Amino acid sequence: MSERPRLTVLSGPSGVGKSTVVAHLRKVHPEIWLSVSATTRRPRPGEQHGVQYFFVDDEEFDKLIANGELLEWAEFAGNRYGTPRRAVLERLEAGEPVLLEIDLQGARLVRESMPEARLVFLAPPSWEELVRRLTGRGTESPEVIERRLAAAGVELAAESEFDVTLVNTSVEAVSRELLALTKVS
Repeated sequence: MSERPRLTVLSGPSGVGKSTVVAHLRKVHPEIWLSVSATTRRPRPGEQHGVQYFFVDDEEFDKLIANGELLEWAEFAGNRYGTPRRAVLERLEAGEPVLLEIDLQGARLVRESMPEARLVFLAPPSWEELVRRLTGRGTESPEVIERRLAAAGVELAAESEFDVTLVNTSVEAVSRELLALTKVS
């Protein structure tokens, strides 16, 4: 029996550049399947339902939880995010590499339900750089930024729980390393 591909989970502190790395990787290697999360937050400008996220209301999200349809879910900054289970399992069974881009809480839950998953921690080059990225977005209120910075400190401390750490000094370099990890069982 051939070993099925492993689930690769990319996590790390808010603002470290997870989305940017994943977007670059998918542009260069569209064969890597990225799980699209469900979220209760409102779309940001330019985001489309089913592309960046499945945008759902609280009632729909409650149903997903109740029906056991989420591999993991978490609440962050007043919104909930979750990974639809069925799509992930179907892709893995079809022999496709699957990438999840989720927060620390979600990564821990995936580790519990799928211990064979490879957890990859994306670290910032420095704390100062992370602060610059989080405050430079310009899309959030000072209160939200403060919460994100506090959360980032906690998230950085969890690095030892991961199988591999990649430092985000260059989007291209990290994308290459991540690609190699998705293809090695």
